[in-house]
Amino acid sequence: MALRTRLSLLRLLVALALLSSLVIVKGESPYKYYTWTVTYGIIYPLGVPQQVILINGQFPGPKLEVVTNDNIILNLINKLDQPFLLTWNGIKQRKNSWQDGVLGTNCPIPPNSNFTYKFQTKDQIGTYNYFPSTAFHKAAGGFGAINVYARPRIPIPYPLPVEDFTLLIGDWFKTNHKTLQQRLDSGGVLPFPDGMLINGQTQTTFTGDQGKTYMLRISNVGLSSTFNFRIQGHTMKVVEVEGSHVMQTDYDSLDVHVGQSLSLLVTLNQSPKDYYIVASTRFVRSNLSVTALLRYSNSGVPASGDMPPLPPGELVWSMRQARTFRWNLTANAARPNPQGSFHYGKINTTKSFVFSNSAPLINGKQRYAVNGVSFVNSVTPLKLADHFNITGVFSTSAIQSVPSNSPAAVATSVVKASLHDFLEIVFQNNEKAVQSWHLDGYDFWVVGFGSGQWTPAKRPLYNLVDALTRHTTQVYPNSWTAILVSLDNQGMWNMRSAIWERQYLGQQFYLKVWDPVQSLANEYNPPDNLLLCGKAIGRHP
Repeated sequence: MALRTRLSLLRLLVALALLSSLVIVKGESPYKYYTWTVTYGIIYPLGVPQQVILINGQFPGPKLEVVTNDNIILNLINKLDQPFLLTWNGIKQRKNSWQDGVLGTNCPIPPNSNFTYKFQTKDQIGTYNYFPSTAFHKAAGGFGAINVYARPRIPIPYPLPVEDFTLLIGDWFKTNHKTLQQRLDSGGVLPFPDGMLINGQTQTTFTGDQGKTYMLRISNVGLSSTFNFRIQGHTMKVVEVEGSHVMQTDYDSLDVHVGQSLSLLVTLNQSPKDYYIVASTRFVRSNLSVTALLRYSNSGVPASGDMPPLPPGELVWSMRQARTFRWNLTANAARPNPQGSFHYGKINTTKSFVFSNSAPLINGKQRYAVNGVSFVNSVTPLKLADHFNITGVFSTSAIQSVPSNSPAAVATSVVKASLHDFLEIVFQNNEKAVQSWHLDGYDFWVVGFGSGQWTPAKRPLYNLVDALTRHTTQVYPNSWTAILVSLDNQGMWNMRSAIWERQYLGQQFYLKVWDPVQSLANEYNPPDNLLLCGKAIGRHP
């Protein structure tokens, strides 16, 4: 009898173990595998032949269309004549800055070699993009869309559109990327862009059925220019901004700054014909525009009439529009719980920073700086130096928490913070050009915009209730922008100007988010295929 009982208990334990393993397998998020080859090619985006960067022969590169929590296994083969990396703009790389794809976290992939990225779209939905982070490759292409869809059982706060259209819009230069890089290296600045492109073209068409609603996923993939986007005869309902579901408001036109993305709904509710889609540069002396067509499928009538005009004014109009983007507190994002269940405005800040951009000359050459410090990349990625305790690679004391009057200098600068800190960051822009700031590994609440000089007396103006979260924010000329960041993602994270000339010439630094207790609950171990370079050569992950 006792033996029979023990056998029954053993069978029960075995059954429970098998059931447990089945649940684990069933519950694991899907894996998606890709192989991308990076090459040069000759195309004519602005009517003249020029060398661009292709991915699998495509310009722009292939779309990554994935679902929340998908595991991405992407083998990137570099066939260029220079080292190369891709970064995944807006993908948070939870606990995994090893996969961020910037020079502070990763050794670049040598020519005729490969690296397999392994990352997850953990708890994210929305419209994003990828692009090269090495050298000045971004000026040659190599960019593409990342569209992250909600899991089937997770509701979205709008009717499902019939189809998505992806629009990668940005300024473009006819000059070869190596020539542009040499110009910057010699102390010069970029020329004015030669044109604008939508999906790598100056003319393209999007076709839909009358009476139906479509989603447009828009990203500014340019190097330097804000653009205003509009569609002739149609309003646009913004529903998502960089992973945040927002209060659904109709707009006639939208300003999109460098590095930013958003999703909007357009209903084809006009007479059947073709309508102009226009994107025009903003905050510059000479405007550039690119057009496309919104075509009704039952139309044989070409587009006609005037192009939809730019909105009146720039600074005041744009700042007012920026303040209309609000978090939808009752809607969920990637998870089923409402966005508004996190009361960010009731959390006390643990540290405050004011980061002021500037354009100093250092040793007679044009540089860009943050609080007077112009960043220079190290041959050894900062993440590797930190992991292997390699000294002398970066400085944690170069950038101060507020601007100073000290002479501008160069440094490989890191700002230290603790895991679970809650930061207030003010971007102060005393220049005449719009700035665009991005933080890898995070999104943040954009709680305030204002003109002039920020002071602590501006804090009562903050939106502490329904500010949206995003990964890239604009800072208007002679103005400030305030953000709040909850540091819940350990790693080494790049905070940079999204305006690529400024990033390349030093307007960036790294934020080290750290907990002294090493735990896989906070951060993953280095990957087995970790590339080593600089002073990290010969080390073992």
